[in-house]
Formats: sequence, structure tokens, C-alpha cells
Amino acid sequence: MKLYLERCSLDHLTDLTNFARRTFVDAFETQNNPKDFKDYINTAFTNEAFEEQLLNADSQFYFVKLKTDIVGYFKLNENEAQTELKGNESVELERIYVVKEHQGKKIGHWMIREIIEKARIAKKEFLWLGVWEHNLAAIRFYQKHGFTKFGTHPYYVGKDKQIDWLMRLDLATLDA
Repeated sequence: MKLYLERCSLDHLTDLTNFARRTFVDAFETQNNPKDFKDYINTAFTNEAFEEQLLNADSQFYFVKLKTDIVGYFKLNENEAQTELKGNESVELERIYVVKEHQGKKIGHWMIREIIEKARIAKKEFLWLGVWEHNLAAIRFYQKHGFTKFGTHPYYVGKDKQIDWLMRLDLATLDA
């Protein structure tokens, strides 16, 4: 399977919004209060919200493609675009999703390797992310790739306060 990355621009706005919305709904809709979830989706997954993020020089979205099909995407934040740490020594992996019909094909593993390489090229010390404490499969996935928990923070889906684990991967330890 030959995968490749395509950096998203404003030309990708509609495809990015639709794909991000679809993958988030597939992953979490059944585990959330319907009203809170709908309110969140209708705020966070709009063309306007994604346009603002695409225009931020410290945020980058990438499609993962197989031939011409989008099979996944991720978002990286640096500097002030990071949701929590804000330092220039780190990069935040804010989103990483694989479309349901392509899960289980090691695409996520490929994506993590690409993300690590991007962080190394940018000369970052560590990569970090937030993952919902109840998303045990994702937590195991990140642990398998060397991420460790270093804290928690609240994440709101509508009015529903949820807790994300903050996890980090020290890039220097990968070279040891």
C-alpha cells in the first residue's frame, strides 16, 4: 500500500471540513450526549472554523492519501497555535484520524512515523497530544509508539466536560 501526504490549503477547505467531520462523528457520536455532540460538531467542524485554522501559519493539516482517495488526516500545531504548552520546543498532534473503512491497515502507524519525522525536521524536542481518557484503543496505540502520560486537561463536547490525557513522546529517546 503506497501512502502519501498532501498538505492542505484553502483549496482543500470543503474536503477537509467534510472529512474531519465524518471521522469525528464515526469515532465519537455514539459515546456522547446527542445534543452536546451536535452543538459541538456544528461549531468545531465548519468551513469557517477550518478556514481560520488553515490560515494560521503555526498549524498544518495533512491528508493521507492512497492513490486519489483520502484515507486519513492529521493536524500539527507549533508555537502559539498549540492548545496547551505553547513552547517552541514541542509540536502538538491535535488530530489524527483514519477513515473507518481503512482502519486496521497500519495507516495510523505510518502516519505516526511521518509525524515524528516532521517533528524531527523541525528540530523539536518532543511531540505531544491529548486523548480522551475513555478512548482506550487510542491510548494503547500511543503507548505502543512510546508516548507517556504527563497530565490531563478538560475537553468540552458541547457542555459536557470530558478529560483528556496529555501524552508526550521525547524525540531524543528514539535515537537512543
